[in-house]
Amino acid sequence: MKFSFGFSQNIAIFLRPSDSLNKQRRNSVVLSESILASGALIGLNQLWYADFTHSKLHSVNDNEEWLQMDKAGHLFSSYHLGVFGANALKWSGCNKKSQLLYGATIGLAFMSTVEIFDGYSSEWGFSWGDMLANTTGTSLYVSQELFWNEQRIVPKFSFHTTQFASIRPNVLGNSLSQQILKDYNGQTYWLSVNVHSFFKDSKIPKWLNIALGYGADGMITGKSETNDVFMYPETKRTRQFYLTLDADLTKIDTKSHFLKSIFLIFNSIKIPAPTIEINSLGGIKFHHLYF
Repeated sequence: MKFSFGFSQNIAIFLRPSDSLNKQRRNSVVLSESILASGALIGLNQLWYADFTHSKLHSVNDNEEWLQMDKAGHLFSSYHLGVFGANALKWSGCNKKSQLLYGATIGLAFMSTVEIFDGYSSEWGFSWGDMLANTTGTSLYVSQELFWNEQRIVPKFSFHTTQFASIRPNVLGNSLSQQILKDYNGQTYWLSVNVHSFFKDSKIPKWLNIALGYGADGMITGKSETNDVFMYPETKRTRQFYLTLDADLTKIDTKSHFLKSIFLIFNSIKIPAPTIEINSLGGIKFHHLYF
């Protein structure tokens, strides 16, 4: 029991952000992020790009593909990579300016590098639409810190399996882990708004959020007009808009830095809840529990 208590204390001390600049921590953050980013890019190059021929740097206009679900994914990824980078520098004791300038922009830097990889691949191309989404994700984090000194609006993600992955598994995913990344039909992206942050004098629980979601359905290929070429069954490509309740886990009061770290990590995932859906076909649905 003494060992367990001592270990817990050490973890708590380790996770507690430094009150002033801790150069050892800062250097560890920079080195760790550099190694992780380099490893991720090398792995991505081998797993994603190695099977396709290289080309000169070129751009493509893919703004009409997948009903812009991929753009929502870029915004989400850039935002949360920035959250990680900024909080890592906060942990090391860096000031607010450094957190925003060097930490929050990590997502934009990483996603921009991936976009350049796309630009040199004959299969894809550099997308200015993706870059706009990446920039928007980073700007969403930075602007809220500058104006409010807190994150009142947080992009979140949820997923459910769909029937479309089995029709084209090489693109939409063979396994659950692949489908979470590739099957845009099952993805939903949310903007989760913390109510108490806008009404601080109210008795509204600090953790209570209202979430607005966007999803799409009926997509087997990026563009609907290519379905006939691939001889896939006809589908109705549908935009879906959602309204529901959510929770901001970072607003839950706790003195535990371990729990604060866990809450920060899982705050990127939308909590399942009863949800109202309005789709582009004019339909209105109520989901008792939407994932």
